[in-house]
Amino acid sequence: MFPNSPNLGRPPFPPPPNNFFNNLPAGLPPALFSPQQFIEAQLNLRNASLSRALLNGNFGTIPTASPQAWSFGNGSPIPSPTAASAFQGRKRRSDEQNVPYDVKRQRFNSPPHQSALVHQTVPLQDERRYSVPASLILPFFHMPNVFDVNGCLPPLKHSPFLDHIETTLPVARDKLSQQVLELFQNCQQQACDLKKKDTCRAELQREIQQLFPRSRLYLVGSSLNGFGTRSSDADLCLVIQEEPVNQKTEARHILSLVQKHFSTRLSYIERPQLIRAKVPIVKFRDKVSGVEFDLNVNNVVGIRNTFLLRTYAHTENRVRPLVLVVKKWASHCGINDASRGTLSSYSLVLMVLHYLQTLPEPILPSLQKVYPDRFNPTMQLDLVHQAPCTIPPYLSKNGSTLGDLFMGFLKYYATEFDWDKMMISVREAKAIPRPDDIEWQHKFICVEEPFDRTNTARAVHEKYKFDKIQEDFQKSWHRLKDNRDLNSILPFKKNYTTSMQKR
Repeated sequence: MFPNSPNLGRPPFPPPPNNFFNNLPAGLPPALFSPQQFIEAQLNLRNASLSRALLNGNFGTIPTASPQAWSFGNGSPIPSPTAASAFQGRKRRSDEQNVPYDVKRQRFNSPPHQSALVHQTVPLQDERRYSVPASLILPFFHMPNVFDVNGCLPPLKHSPFLDHIETTLPVARDKLSQQVLELFQNCQQQACDLKKKDTCRAELQREIQQLFPRSRLYLVGSSLNGFGTRSSDADLCLVIQEEPVNQKTEARHILSLVQKHFSTRLSYIERPQLIRAKVPIVKFRDKVSGVEFDLNVNNVVGIRNTFLLRTYAHTENRVRPLVLVVKKWASHCGINDASRGTLSSYSLVLMVLHYLQTLPEPILPSLQKVYPDRFNPTMQLDLVHQAPCTIPPYLSKNGSTLGDLFMGFLKYYATEFDWDKMMISVREAKAIPRPDDIEWQHKFICVEEPFDRTNTARAVHEKYKFDKIQEDFQKSWHRLKDNRDLNSILPFKKNYTTSMQKR
């Protein structure tokens, strides 16, 4: 169902076998080339002619060079006392004007006992040369054999992820179900919407690779997990390494470089802004597609969640329409805004999945329980997108209509779920007891992260926000129970008109 898609940027971890040096002609004098030339021949795509000369054995056109320390980066290709001392004594320029550089220098330099490691960068115009913090050990990403003239990864002609996945829609037997289905058909993200987002992602990946050549840029969140709408923003995850990155220090430093690059060199990027949140992001708008983007660094759990939710979205044909109508309803009620202390769209999706798992006759299983090997939280990132490809549709004996399920969702969280003692868990397919730790005492709505059990996808912290959310669930359930008309809780026709205008 989800074949391999290198177009979305899959970084292989650990590094694949390096065949570059094995392909060199036999008898090549090792002193003929410097380590810098060897690395540039393989990684710096602008020296493609050098690569061809090395592989063809045509050495007459290449001048002999002696090993030398680099003028930028985090160290010499071969650790040497001279190179290390030269690097340590060089003063670097800070791109975060509001953070003292001395603090940053202590934060990012490698420990003295570790050998220096090359982090290849591409020199930019006007001497813009950035080095990756030494604490970030970049993996060697697999590069295709064919490069474009700009020295960047060329876009693939076709990606299976960009195909619109056709699923049989559920039968609407009543008015309310028909309204839910019609709302879904008119508001769901189209294949052209996804292609616009991925085209921008591919172009931005080329640009960011001028700063960090081995990085990859993933499209994540609702744009790819199957629950996006025509008006959905797009989330991007910049993967520098598979290991965690300090979000308060290293991630902010990396994003400050990305933001500066966007604002000074990319005319089609509008209003790039660094947001120093718990997980910092760069917010910007692509003028060509009109899409708003949020870009984070190494929040890799979002990649795993994207493909888990993508599998749920296409496992049962009632899931996507139900999620969309819940998101539209929550937005109309003003309780779908995490920045204002209410529920994020991601939390709402998990709440719908949990409800469908906990019905007397479940409509969804726990995929993590049924297929633990395919949703292993320690699985390498380059395998995550392959995991769901063989999971078959779930055949439920529950024949409830979309209208019945929407009403049941509202009733479940209005009257049945014990918010004081329990936490929503899609991983366990049931409500689980909340921890007794003091940090949980002032959280009123707790939704467990499917892969990271120590955190919550969203916790509502303010009592009056929780009361507003609970009141909206109760009022909407009672209104819908009385007339079974979506317009009584959500202006369906107005929503339909708005979605048509955004096409």
